[in-house]
Amino acid sequence: MSAPNIETVVTDAVTRALVEDLEPFGDLTAALIDEKAVGALVISTRENGVIAGQACVVEAFLQMEPSIVVDVVAQDGTSVRPGDVVTRVSGPLRPILSAERTALNFLGHLSGIASATRIMVDAVSAVSPTTKVLDTRKTTPGLRLLEKAAVRAGGGSNHRINLSDAVLIKDNHLGALGITDAVQRAKALWPGRNVEVECENEAQVRESAEAGATSVLLDNMTPTEAGRVADIGRKISPEMLIEVSGGITLETAPRYAAAGVDLISVGALTHSARSLDLGLDLTVEDS
Repeated sequence: MSAPNIETVVTDAVTRALVEDLEPFGDLTAALIDEKAVGALVISTRENGVIAGQACVVEAFLQMEPSIVVDVVAQDGTSVRPGDVVTRVSGPLRPILSAERTALNFLGHLSGIASATRIMVDAVSAVSPTTKVLDTRKTTPGLRLLEKAAVRAGGGSNHRINLSDAVLIKDNHLGALGITDAVQRAKALWPGRNVEVECENEAQVRESAEAGATSVLLDNMTPTEAGRVADIGRKISPEMLIEVSGGITLETAPRYAAAGVDLISVGALTHSARSLDLGLDLTVEDS
């Protein structure tokens, strides 16, 4: 089974969202409006942020009515300030009104992820320009590719897209396998794939480095502890990457970067980001 591409995910996600809003009888309120009425809608921001999810906005309106004109003013990755126009929409009024909430839900949610990511990336890069901020697999089911695209729009990087991307040997796996055995099996089965080991202490980092792991994931260590074991691991395997995770916040992320880690993974970027506050103004035109 191959992973879907982003265009397919956008189409499917928007289709499901519109079905939630429209079945079984359609938009009862919009049906009150003259079917010949036309209008123009402007989406703007009410706060500072970064835009993501415009493909979903376009898809939502065009699925409702292909004749609707959608003008994307602010592309994904664009920094915006209060009052900035990000999208203009014009055409038949009924389908515009029926699709507006779906479009705003996607745009607000994904822009919120991009905005939170940009803040984290800026804080980390101010201390260490080479340290990358990563997301995790803690994503909304069915929306992973969209949310990970939003992380990229905010300047972050993606960890594994799914379980087929790389090998991450965690504590539950180590209950059945030793570190050395697990790393050697992974490298034999999937040559060239990244092989990462979740480590809780110095001894596990040493064993991972000696076994030839591509990277280690330091779970719930303090910045001081992470810096110390990172130095130990690199002395054994200079090319091994050092990643940290576990309750990373905007306050602590720069401390980990200063300690010399390569990667900082933050689940909150996708599972706890607040939606960007967006405004919507509608102008009804004479038909």
